[in-house]
Amino acid sequence: MTQQGVRWTADQVLALAPDAASRKAGSKLGAAGPWSEAGCSDEGTVWGLCKGSGSKPYQTIVDIADAAGPAYKCTCPSRKFPCKHALGLLLLWAADDAVVPPGQAPEWAGQWTAGRRRRAEEKKATDGSGAPSGAADPEAARRRAERRAERVTAGAVELEQRLADLLRGGLATAEQSGYGLWEETAARMVDAQAQGLAGRVRELGAIPSTGPGWPVRLLEECALLHLLGQGWLRRERLPAGLATTVRSRMGLSTSADGPPLRDRWLVLAQYDTTDPRLTTRRIWLHGTDSHRTVLLLSYGAAGRAPEQALPVGLAVDAEVSAYPGAGQPRVALGEQFAPAAPSAIRPPGMTTSQAVARYGDALRDDPWLESVPVTLDRVVPAPDGGSWQLADADEDAALPLTPAARSRPGLWRLVALSGGAPVRVFGECGHQGFTPLTAWPEGPGDAVALC
Repeated sequence: MTQQGVRWTADQVLALAPDAASRKAGSKLGAAGPWSEAGCSDEGTVWGLCKGSGSKPYQTIVDIADAAGPAYKCTCPSRKFPCKHALGLLLLWAADDAVVPPGQAPEWAGQWTAGRRRRAEEKKATDGSGAPSGAADPEAARRRAERRAERVTAGAVELEQRLADLLRGGLATAEQSGYGLWEETAARMVDAQAQGLAGRVRELGAIPSTGPGWPVRLLEECALLHLLGQGWLRRERLPAGLATTVRSRMGLSTSADGPPLRDRWLVLAQYDTTDPRLTTRRIWLHGTDSHRTVLLLSYGAAGRAPEQALPVGLAVDAEVSAYPGAGQPRVALGEQFAPAAPSAIRPPGMTTSQAVARYGDALRDDPWLESVPVTLDRVVPAPDGGSWQLADADEDAALPLTPAARSRPGLWRLVALSGGAPVRVFGECGHQGFTPLTAWPEGPGDAVALC
């Protein structure tokens, strides 16, 4: 099996689902009825035939041994990864040794697995041995970078003028102008190759007429956008780390260049955010030896989940490399030395006041930071008027939950897990409050995903 014969929990399997509909459909297939010839191998593959609407059953196979996350193959026509059949097969495997026993893979499953392993070995052998590093013209690359910097600078100057016009005319004009003004400004920033500015401009356009206090929120976001534009225009005067952060916030891509750090990384949380163009998956990891909390980002086309998936509660022995920038948690996943497997390790926790102080410290390195990852120890979810908060069980302090957290079903899972008793909660702490992502009971028990 995956590692020492340990199978996943149902919650860890369902965390792989690309959406709620797939989760529901996969749960219905997590029973033995539609399955035949199911089995699993010590190499970390699970296979089975699932009866569908056609004359031939669907051939479904999952490679769990891929340390970057499971890989899937199914002969059904679904374009979702994993499809409902893959989810159902994994649920069956997680629940019943007798229905999915160890055995020899059938030929169709063995061929697919062998092909994947062969390609992985070939890729590993050829990494770093492709085209010579000098094949690209460094002078041409320098000129391209200079031209893009000039376009970004022109975009930043134009945006500064538009912000000045907005403040000169009064914030009420933003409500009268509607979203079209902001979308046109964002398009101008895209033309200037400043995607970071474009994204923040679109966020500005969504603030007017959003309830009491919207002018204050709009002014705050305008100030942060002005600070970013000024940071770009004066980047040569900034400390190196902050200048790199400004480049990243402007949308200029960078590569992970930090030294590889090997650790056993516990998967703290995984969740997706979507917009009309892109699905972004965020995976938070905690190094059990380094005690670092880092972030993996992966992307999928609009409407499709990214392929990389690491369910909460698993741990993977791997190397990561940090992206440049002051205080940036983002890393790239490097070589993996073992498949992801369930782990009983929990991250160390802190008080609510320590969490707020950590966010304040992080803002010195990155003033545009929305939140920081923290694990709160011994907190109790409690109603607070029309809202909710996490009250510290050992001190007279609490953190309000963000509006997004209050509207998610995960809040009620957290309340049920607590039952009025303290729990440990991992999440993101920022200026809007705390967003819980994963929780553990105070005594023995598995991690519960809240997102």
